[in-house]
Amino acid sequence: MKTDSGKPTAHRRAFMATGIATGAGLTILPSRALGAAGDKLNIALIGAYGRGRQHYHDLGTQNVVALCDVNREFLAIAAQEFPAAKHYTDWRKCLDHAGLDAVVICTPDHHHAFISIWAMNRGLHVYCEKPLGDCVAEARAVRAVYLKNKGKLATQHGTQRHAEPNFDRIAEMIKDGAIGELKDVHAWGNRTHDKTAYLPAAGNPPAHLDWEQWIGPTQWHPFNPDYLDERPGRGCLKWNMYDDFGSWQIGDMGSHTVDIAWNAIEADRPTKIKAFGDDVNPDVCPSALTAIFTIPPNEWRDEIRLVWYQGGPMPKSPFSPLDLSKIGHGAMFKGTKGILVADFKNRILIPMGKDTDMTYYTPPHKARAPIGGFMQQWFKACKTDLKTDCDFDYAGRMIETLMLGLVAHRAGKELTYDAKAGKVLNDAAANEFLSKNYREGWTLNG
Repeated sequence: MKTDSGKPTAHRRAFMATGIATGAGLTILPSRALGAAGDKLNIALIGAYGRGRQHYHDLGTQNVVALCDVNREFLAIAAQEFPAAKHYTDWRKCLDHAGLDAVVICTPDHHHAFISIWAMNRGLHVYCEKPLGDCVAEARAVRAVYLKNKGKLATQHGTQRHAEPNFDRIAEMIKDGAIGELKDVHAWGNRTHDKTAYLPAAGNPPAHLDWEQWIGPTQWHPFNPDYLDERPGRGCLKWNMYDDFGSWQIGDMGSHTVDIAWNAIEADRPTKIKAFGDDVNPDVCPSALTAIFTIPPNEWRDEIRLVWYQGGPMPKSPFSPLDLSKIGHGAMFKGTKGILVADFKNRILIPMGKDTDMTYYTPPHKARAPIGGFMQQWFKACKTDLKTDCDFDYAGRMIETLMLGLVAHRAGKELTYDAKAGKVLNDAAANEFLSKNYREGWTLNG
């Protein structure tokens, strides 16, 4: 916990401290983690409505002590659920709320990396909705700060569909050779948009909305009510196609759908990337896009291709009676002996080739048990072992990869990428697309 001055108390300092047992390679967990798993966390909900509202039930099992939203009407709604919480409109002030243990971030995408990094720098556990960052540099920065604090903090990326048991069943089948040697993975989404430019000014923001804080670190754009949607969980479809506010579907549903693949292929960042689709537009992300990533080998598979499709383009079906277009968001794994097609909850295994009789494959006998509630897994990690399925290392690598698809689309050529250095090697100009410019006074690593 923290004192009113904002400085960590001895109790909080003990919770943050970790050590390594000499010669044993064993992480010693904080005393709180070992002895008080039933304690409730003191949490700040940043982004109190929209997606945030869909977390009220889980958050009700903990202590929500602070609510932050740029819309005071949304704060009033959240206050009905959490009447004792203090209200903020500026997340920077919210992070200094006395006694915080953790934050849940449900803001528009262009705030995600900023709040995540600032929170971790203040010793707070973080649950952040997807995508973790809005460009390559942001994803890398969040991951770097997390790795620096890995033995102290629990993080979870808001790809909640990962809790579906289907994710692990797919990973088990792929690794155990159900389709032979893995060669290609394809993932897709069917959403489209028709925007061509930022919206013009349209009057003044209502008195209950702090537009300055909604814009936050990104470039200034005048208020237009069509950027906003008050339906819980749907507001992103009004603003995340605009480049300063989001990354459209490659960062939105791509985070969820590519996660089906990412969980199975155990991947690092790509070595090569190429992308094509709609004409490049500096104001909006492409609606139609195909991004092809060359994923380096690991200990159990060779180099593979990972392909993302959105807004119309689709992979070719391996079996004519199977209409992939009827799977709105799905993934397909292609191997030397078969195909596996999946969505979030279901999967179809198709042996291919005249000699494929499945005798080469033995299903796993000890399948992993379901993880249960996705946010509840994070709560437990905050109090005990700090382990989650979608921590900021796992998610940071995935989001960095996806954001590289937008970089290659802008560059208009295949790029060679050095993941360790975070640089494009064969096109110096493309490195300008890895990061974004922020308004004066806003610091990413604050």
